[in-house]
Amino acid sequence: MSDSTVTRLDRIETDRGARLGIITIDNPPLNLFDTALLESLAADIAELVAAPPRAVLLRAEGKMVSGGVDVHVFDGLSVEEGAQLWRTLFTRIIHPLESLPCPVVFAAHGLTLTAAFEIALACDIVLAAPRAKFGLVETVVGLTPSMGGPQRLAERAGSGRARELVMTGDLYDAATLADWGVVNAVHEDVDTAARALAARLADGPTRAHAATKQIVAAWRSGGVAHADSVTPQVSGELFGTEDLRGAVRSFLEVGPGKASYTGR
Repeated sequence: MSDSTVTRLDRIETDRGARLGIITIDNPPLNLFDTALLESLAADIAELVAAPPRAVLLRAEGKMVSGGVDVHVFDGLSVEEGAQLWRTLFTRIIHPLESLPCPVVFAAHGLTLTAAFEIALACDIVLAAPRAKFGLVETVVGLTPSMGGPQRLAERAGSGRARELVMTGDLYDAATLADWGVVNAVHEDVDTAARALAARLADGPTRAHAATKQIVAAWRSGGVAHADSVTPQVSGELFGTEDLRGAVRSFLEVGPGKASYTGR
């Protein structure tokens, strides 16, 4: 667990003994992404990278997930300082989070703006409450979202929707973004649903989930042909895992759905 007061990293075990990491944003009243929150989140992610659990859940306390970035972060930056800010946030938050070798779930219970929304888009699965609203509203200060939001939104919803959402700066509800494929599912009690999903994924074949992420990442960077080219090696390595060998034996002996996994 980190010592920070603006984020908290808890490592817990599921009922089956799988390791689950939970990052909680808690920077009241608005959970603004100021320098302290960005630094604390980066430190938590670095800790997960150093010792990956079998699944990760990102969530927030308070009435909203986040009211966005504290505009003081941008005040007075030069061109090079602005570019370096985005390089740092990609290097320390977005790319490490996206590259974790386990499923990452984001739970949005309320308003989710700018940096929080971009971080959600870097996660594998986004769950939302019906009352949640999302927005990339950087145009109010003359910016465009620069932590990967537009391109990841375009991947999920199409380039036309991405341009609409970013250029209008409007807020979009969970149901709309579920229709667009940005939000994976909407739940009345999203925190409970997200914890249950994260635990279920943590209990699963972690190495297989990591392989899925590698194959999808290959598709994202080079299309179907590139993904096809890496799949034999990535998937082939799973035949050396205890989980695959044990699950195959379990399937043959007692049928599907009975295997237990250790992540090895």
